[in-house]
Amino acid sequence: MNPTPPLEAQDRPARLTVGVVGAGRVGPALAAALQLAGHRPVAVSGVSDASVRRAAELLPDVPLVTPAEVLARADLVLLTVPDDALADLVTGLAETGAVRPGQLLVHTSGRYGTAVLDPATRAGALPLALHPAMTFTGTSVDVQRLAGCSFGVTAPEELRMAAEALVIEMGGEPEWIAESARPLYHAALAIGANHLVTLVAQSMELLADAGVRAPDRMLGPLLGAALDNALRSGDAALTGPVARGDAGTVAAHVAELRRHSPQSVAGYLAMARTTADRALAHGLLKPELAEDLLGVLADAGDGPGPAACPGQGPAAPGTGPDTPRGPESPDGRGHDHDGPDNPDGHDPDGPGHDPDTPDHGPEGGDR
Repeated sequence: MNPTPPLEAQDRPARLTVGVVGAGRVGPALAAALQLAGHRPVAVSGVSDASVRRAAELLPDVPLVTPAEVLARADLVLLTVPDDALADLVTGLAETGAVRPGQLLVHTSGRYGTAVLDPATRAGALPLALHPAMTFTGTSVDVQRLAGCSFGVTAPEELRMAAEALVIEMGGEPEWIAESARPLYHAALAIGANHLVTLVAQSMELLADAGVRAPDRMLGPLLGAALDNALRSGDAALTGPVARGDAGTVAAHVAELRRHSPQSVAGYLAMARTTADRALAHGLLKPELAEDLLGVLADAGDGPGPAACPGQGPAAPGTGPDTPRGPESPDGRGHDHDGPDNPDGHDPDGPGHDPDTPDHGPEGGDR
């Protein structure tokens, strides 16, 4: 027997009217996803030209109004403003009587749980924290990317099922995060997504300085394999001179970075020390090699600036970066977008924020 075909959005009753306060990169995409699930966007607010364009593209024919008017029209309100603006926004809406009892109030900040919504909760609102662990572009592609995207969900126990149902309707996967764990959860996403962007951009710049014509093409397969291996195997996927204990190669790296990109040295040393610690703890780095390696890293941290440091010759054959190992020893992982805050990658629209400047990455979840 053939299963009943799914109903198209227009064939389903619109169960909730949806409003968006802050038409950054996240809010319109989530509202568009809810529209596909049968809900009805009715109002959006935004202050910048970029916000107006995004709202027009993702939510055509939805009127642009003030935040108070958004709350007056909508049963479900998405508060997608920058983290630092969220508390003041909620307080202001509550104090001016804009919040209606029984209204679902949803924020998408990775940093906060539902406590930041307390002023609105006291006014009768139903508080939800739904943070998509995804980076957002502010275009229609974001709606497609929500399929399978994890959301960090925090809500009062009595609203847990409603919160998780909304995430599923948007195509996401709910992951329950305790109120007290939200800052740690968001920090984890920032380390994984936001710092990854910095590392990749820095690597591409250095490759270009080394004469590589297509750094992105060179890095793509390498980083794709490394990411896949890391997600499958964790620290067992570590390779390269630090994990091997090649102190001479690491010293050569530091010397070259001092000459060509001194601003990269501190980051290289910090990551190398952390990598060495993890490789040693997991039995990948031999203790007898770790001493020399850690000595090099300690000396490099106190070393001379680029002008006073003589260059070193190239590393010996066989000491360059490894091709990442295959996906042996798979294991699970937990989260965390903006990553893209988004993440955590959302670009909020709010006071003092340039809506066209990418924020977090997947951290998932910046607005």
